[in-house]
Amino acid sequence: MFTLLGNIPANAKWAQNGVTIAGGNGYGDATNQLSGHEGLFVDDDQTVVIVDRENHRIMQWKNGDTTNGQVVAGGKGQGNGLHKLDRPTDVLIDKETDSLIICDWGNRRVVRWSRRSGTTQGEILIDNIYCWGLTMDEQRYLYVSDVEKHEVRRYQLGDKNYTLVAGGNGKGDGLNQLNVPIYIFVDRQQTVYVSDYHNHRVMKWNKGATEGIVVAGGQGRGNALTQLYRPQAIFVDTLGTLYVADSGNHRVMRWTQGDKKQGTVVVGGHGQGAGENQFNYPWGLSFDRHGNLYVADRYNHRVQRFSIE
Repeated sequence: MFTLLGNIPANAKWAQNGVTIAGGNGYGDATNQLSGHEGLFVDDDQTVVIVDRENHRIMQWKNGDTTNGQVVAGGKGQGNGLHKLDRPTDVLIDKETDSLIICDWGNRRVVRWSRRSGTTQGEILIDNIYCWGLTMDEQRYLYVSDVEKHEVRRYQLGDKNYTLVAGGNGKGDGLNQLNVPIYIFVDRQQTVYVSDYHNHRVMKWNKGATEGIVVAGGQGRGNALTQLYRPQAIFVDTLGTLYVADSGNHRVMRWTQGDKKQGTVVVGGHGQGAGENQFNYPWGLSFDRHGNLYVADRYNHRVQRFSIE
């Protein structure tokens, strides 16, 4: 699964108008619709896997087919059977086992679904965790954020024991605390980046650290270039450049390594709306290997692709 983007030039620009590559047909549960979707993951062949939260399913949209997606997990209504999901929040592709790993938030569990055709149910990897975000590193350790315990954990696949890698000191805004950690990203050095939702900041925890470092926001809620408002998905490239879905400000921002003072707006930032250059709460964020940017535009019920220029 571990996808590290090549060097995106620090001065890279993206088309300001996005192209809808999934959804965009209003709220609903048809195969051409999304409702309240969250995390997304882009595979090497530009297949996009999307968490369709309110429909309790994971959808896959093939590159070039923007008309209809296919249900690849769940989609049998809300429930806790192994064939069902309950308000899932994040997904990743584990290439080694050709499976999806899903944060099944409403069921307080992390589950794995094979991508092989004919799969009708998943298996539980971790239970009794109020998970929200998940990712995997090169050594195939699984990282999961727990929004109830305000911490990020690292698991060896198949092992219920975990190592605490961020937070875990109760809810708060100290450097050793988090306040609803949602999406996470891990680099090659096992540095953990966390979108610290209610603290309106992104934190970076070096491997083995007991405190984090604020790398974006942390100046209170607001729309200045020094601020974030309910940050969601994050992505870090090989240069250490951080990309943030700044959901409450309806924009995607970039913070370059070493410049902690302010970020720049990459796309969006034109107010809340449904235009091609607008968002209505961007939540999910990903890149393909060419550097094109994908954004889950939550309340426009669509995924937008912005081409790198």
